[in-house]
Amino acid sequence: MADHEGPVRVDSWIWSVRLTKTRSAAAAACRAGHVRVNGERAKPAQPVRPGDEVRLRYAGRERVVVVAKVITKRVGAPVAAECYVDNSPPPPRPEQVAVVAVRDRGAGRPTKRDRRELERLRGPVR
Repeated sequence: MADHEGPVRVDSWIWSVRLTKTRSAAAAACRAGHVRVNGERAKPAQPVRPGDEVRLRYAGRERVVVVAKVITKRVGAPVAAECYVDNSPPPPRPEQVAVVAVRDRGAGRPTKRDRRELERLRGPVR
């Protein structure tokens, strides 16, 4: 395992412990303001140290983790789980997640009537 003594970039650490699929996705989340370290918005190069709280909004859920170990290289899932303490709220149940309207493949453009029915379901557009 690639233990590291000093601080590590937050985007690299998020990717290393498998909270995001790619490092570029971790950096994009930082730039978009979806990552907070100790309550402050984090840029991709912000350092993290053991004891820091990292909040990440990614893939439709919020993760709240406390850094236990800093690593620079991506490791397997069991080893990655040892590098943080997960204080995240449980993921929402499937019933609570909003249902996305799915059209059949090849159904073409919605008609005016279909569009009005969709607007009635969704509510007014702002």
